[in-house]
Amino acid sequence: MSPNETLFLESTNKIYKDDISSSSFVNFQIWDFPGQVDFFDPTFDSEMIFKGTGALIFVIDAQDDYVEALGRLHLTVSRAYKVNPDINFEVFIHKVDGLSDDHKIETQRDIHQRANDDLADANLEKVHLSFYLTSIYDHSIFEAFSKVVQKLIPQLPTLENLLNIFISHSGIEKAFLFDVVSKIYIATDSSPVDMQSYEICCDMIDVVIDVSCIYGLVEDGSGCAYDKESLAIIKLNNTTVLYLKEVTKFLALVCILREESFERKGLIEYNFHCFRKAIHEVFEVGTSAHTAHWRTASSSSNNLSALKYAALNGNDV
Repeated sequence: MSPNETLFLESTNKIYKDDISSSSFVNFQIWDFPGQVDFFDPTFDSEMIFKGTGALIFVIDAQDDYVEALGRLHLTVSRAYKVNPDINFEVFIHKVDGLSDDHKIETQRDIHQRANDDLADANLEKVHLSFYLTSIYDHSIFEAFSKVVQKLIPQLPTLENLLNIFISHSGIEKAFLFDVVSKIYIATDSSPVDMQSYEICCDMIDVVIDVSCIYGLVEDGSGCAYDKESLAIIKLNNTTVLYLKEVTKFLALVCILREESFERKGLIEYNFHCFRKAIHEVFEVGTSAHTAHWRTASSSSNNLSALKYAALNGNDV
């Protein structure tokens, strides 16, 4: 929903479970807890909750007095860490849209300092907390969730490798591998992420899906707005080209490049073909964990070579 519609949402008063594995590439459950949950209540089964948890996201309202919230953060992290020391602990300093830039930085610094001091006092220096400034009125919340999800994807180094080789041999400046449903990016190349670039790539996905819903379906309205034929090229008035292409039924590659680089469209298309083949093999489900791991390693290596070979051939031509 749009940010303004959230004004009418009620506060969370019980545990909600969202299973998004059937509608998105990102395959996991989100358990949303109300702020008043007492993790020390004997009736609360922390073993069951935290044992299989990959990431714990603690949301702090930056526009409120967060002293009490920091206390709850410490209790929650302490209990969860004892049950499962492998959890990634993420702190969203939320609703920062109402703060000035200086106030944002000061708030983050203060929360970071206090939270880590509390852990040090409890001899929990090994616990690492990651902090993000978030708001629903820009793309910062998507950026933060992207970072959280990336930590839970074991194939991330391979994906980054593939993206680095793809853009370096295709004349592309920046590339994101998007989960189309959620608008989070599960991987990007190793160059720094510029928020403006990320936002314009998100907006491109919305434009492509909306236009496809109008003009891309068959006459009876059947079909899918996003399928293996999905492709979009948008030329901006600053000599920048946005390039979107389907990778899997849930993933899209969105790239930013200059017009002069896009003149070698054939090279980009061929390299993308190799890139997509590698991505499909990386996520191919094996008959066992061992088989899946072996396929990921071997297929990625093969296709990294293919991408480099395709680029060199294209340059020679």
